[in-house]
Amino acid sequence: MPNDAPDQRDITEPDEERPAPVTARRESRVFAVANQKGGVGKTTTAINLATALAAVGKQVLILDLDPQGNASTGLGIGRAQRNTGSYDVIMGDAPAGLATVATEIPGLFIVPSTLDLSGLELELVNMDRREYRLRDALKPIRLDYDYMLIDCPPALGLLTLNAFAAADAVLVPLQCEFLALEGLSQLVRTIERVQQSFNPTLNIQGIVLTMYDTRNRLSSLVADDVRSYFGDKVYNTVIPRNVRVSEAPSHGKPVLLYDYRCSGSQAYMHLAGEVLRREEGPTQ
Repeated sequence: MPNDAPDQRDITEPDEERPAPVTARRESRVFAVANQKGGVGKTTTAINLATALAAVGKQVLILDLDPQGNASTGLGIGRAQRNTGSYDVIMGDAPAGLATVATEIPGLFIVPSTLDLSGLELELVNMDRREYRLRDALKPIRLDYDYMLIDCPPALGLLTLNAFAAADAVLVPLQCEFLALEGLSQLVRTIERVQQSFNPTLNIQGIVLTMYDTRNRLSSLVADDVRSYFGDKVYNTVIPRNVRVSEAPSHGKPVLLYDYRCSGSQAYMHLAGEVLRREEGPTQ
């Protein structure tokens, strides 16, 4: 794998005082991390990419929009710390800034998931501007962060639609397995419909191949198929199948804190480098 990761600072010893978000030079770029299929590494990609971006000095916010709350758990945010969360933000019961929780990583913050989120789609059905609730809620804090990553649920319902309406681009984790392209084509059609009806500037920032197994010829075949169809939309970096990546969430840590030297951690640093070059140019 080419050494194209950005320079990183030490993330193993966070400051005692949690830094407050600082004003960015531009509005934050908002990415919806989405795939309607579960178990593809969506949440793992969201928290580890966000950690890697924070490690190179970016101010980053994760919005946990999945009722399962795995992004919150994977960043060590316990239930007791989730007094307010993404449910309250979308419903207008709390401003996004008030629902934000500092994580163990300097520069990385999260709006956590709460149990109420599981019933939110039913509550949204009859609301005005139901597709734009999240976009409206994020406007006051768009200058506070460099990047926002929305961890979407594994479905294409109203929660994901809110994420797509609020996002500048979609980042798609894709597991290297049979029928991967079939699920991806459905997601692409959904993005096209959102472009037509709710968010004309939405695009695919990139597709990241996850759970790549070098011992399995199928992984290589799937990767070749995806690259032949989507071209340079597919990141050069692939995320390998790695036991340390799987273990990290049970310890409430991103893999970059759990085991920085493992292949999964290094892959996410390389991915952050690619994202920054696409967003900010080759000097990153």
